Amino acid sequence: MNPSDSAKTSISYRDAGVDIEAGDALVEDIKPFAKRTMRPEVLAGIGGFGSLFEVPKKFKNPVLVSGTDGVGTKLKLAFQLNKHDTVGIDLVAMCVNDILVQGAEPLFFLDYFACGKLEVGAAAQVIKGIAAGCEQAGCALVGGETAEMPGMYPPGEYDLAGFSVGAVDKDKIIDGTTIAPGDVVLGLASSGAHSNGYSLVRKLIEVSGIAMDSDFHGRPFRDVVMEPTRIYVKPLLKLIETLPVKGMAHITGGGLTENIPRVLPEGVTAELKRGSWTIPPLFGWMQEQGNIAEDEMLRTFNCGIGMAIIVAAEDAERATALLAAEGEQVFRIGVIRTRAAGEHQTVVA
Repeated sequence: MNPSDSAKTSISYRDAGVDIEAGDALVEDIKPFAKRTMRPEVLAGIGGFGSLFEVPKKFKNPVLVSGTDGVGTKLKLAFQLNKHDTVGIDLVAMCVNDILVQGAEPLFFLDYFACGKLEVGAAAQVIKGIAAGCEQAGCALVGGETAEMPGMYPPGEYDLAGFSVGAVDKDKIIDGTTIAPGDVVLGLASSGAHSNGYSLVRKLIEVSGIAMDSDFHGRPFRDVVMEPTRIYVKPLLKLIETLPVKGMAHITGGGLTENIPRVLPEGVTAELKRGSWTIPPLFGWMQEQGNIAEDEMLRTFNCGIGMAIIVAAEDAERATALLAAEGEQVFRIGVIRTRAAGEHQTVVA
């Protein structure tokens, strides 16, 4: 035996700063919340090496639709405010709203939570928020990964990502191909800035010096700026089952003017009518603080519209009534018309 071998120190995960017991405690803490999201198609969920999910039998010719996203730099505000209970909802919303626009029903969701050292209290708030988002979307939280990586993240900070899988019958995929001049663009109200543009939001907060607990139109500013992304799944699935929806656009990074064109066929333009929807005070405050031009606002933020829906003119009133009955604030924000040569596919006039 080499004499030096006896002097070697055995180094464990705990010596490296990894708290195994904390991870076990977190799993037990979140299981009741994940259980509330279960669907009958879940064959094996949290706790295994992989989750098993049976495609619902109601789909005759199912196509799987997947989406992945994060929360972006809105997390920086969560760290600053020690407010972790809503960013999990943001995470789910960013994924399920994306797959919804193709007509897909979100089926299940998995998350990835990474930190330097696990703080069970904050992590539990985040994952409970994820479970709450899944409940809103009607999808099952079937698993995820909590990674503790000492040295990778500053104390008190973490990263967050997730993905969702949904299904739609092949002949019911919404792809925008039937959109034609004369169709109507409806807009569903957003709950705030959702989860986009927060690098600029944080800069405006810094420059303005606004106190996070100050009154902002009857609410603490911190609650307004951290309001979670609205999840549109259940009302829009009901709409899709009721009448033909030609196209939908989730208004995320790129705002109205860059997201609506993603669902339009060549040869048409969505002309949005300025003043046809209510712009929440937060966006006016940001525009004023940053002296931001209107066109820049419209391609950076959702400016009060979280989802755009395109239907035939004869279906617009019925769609509006149905969505309003489901609790959505609906605006008739524009029309589809023939596109002029060299014209952008979404204009605000």
